[in-house]
Amino acid sequence: MRANQIRTRLQAGDVVINAWLSIASSYAAEGVGHSGVHSVTVDLQHGMLDFSDALSMLQAISATPATPLVRVPSLDPPRIMHLLDAGAYGVICPMISTPEDAAELVAACRYPPLGNRSFGPSRGLLYGGKNYVSEADATVMAIPMIETAEAVNRIDEILAVDGIDMVYLGPNDLAFALDGHVGPSRPKSEAALATVLNAATQHAVPAGIFCTSAEEARQRAEEGFQLVTPANDFAHLTRSMQKAVSVLTEKSDNFAAQATAQHGY
Repeated sequence: MRANQIRTRLQAGDVVINAWLSIASSYAAEGVGHSGVHSVTVDLQHGMLDFSDALSMLQAISATPATPLVRVPSLDPPRIMHLLDAGAYGVICPMISTPEDAAELVAACRYPPLGNRSFGPSRGLLYGGKNYVSEADATVMAIPMIETAEAVNRIDEILAVDGIDMVYLGPNDLAFALDGHVGPSRPKSEAALATVLNAATQHAVPAGIFCTSAEEARQRAEEGFQLVTPANDFAHLTRSMQKAVSVLTEKSDNFAAQATAQHGY
């Protein structure tokens, strides 16, 4: 079966750089997959896309070195199984607050007898290879998002669930839950992030986190997070455009003069 680069890097002790896609574009997905990131997550929860969009994006990512992941909208086993059949190598599931939630996620990602994933690998077999069914349980990743107060309080129980491959932190929802806002001062949720990271380390379960920038992602990696997402595609697109506009407007007079001289008008 085609290797899961996330697992390979984690086993080697290397940090995983994870891209995050919220715009429905297979072209962009292919480009991001070739950017040097190790994994690419297609976001069906808050992204502006549906299953058919996700399918074409997963196909595009397949042509790159990156490993394809999805974030599902909710803990919905049939939808999770459908996206795995479409070729996702891991499922990030939001709002996992209890060990029972975590166990249900794992079960949806594993074939019997380890879980209750229905047989029908479809594109998973095409992408993964001929031995997909026999190797999928050891390759596909079940990744609960920890983003509620209850999840933090029960983190040891969640981490003890057999089959959890990683936990993924949602800082903004944690900030809403614990600090009451998503502004810059977040003492309670920052403490919760540290609590979850420490617990994950104790349970030998990798921890990932969504970040707002590459600089924050570097900081989180230094703190011990093993998978970091340096913002999503929309953030990178708009920031890049804003920077270009800023450069042009700050030097508009010089730019106009140079353009006129060069073009002879």
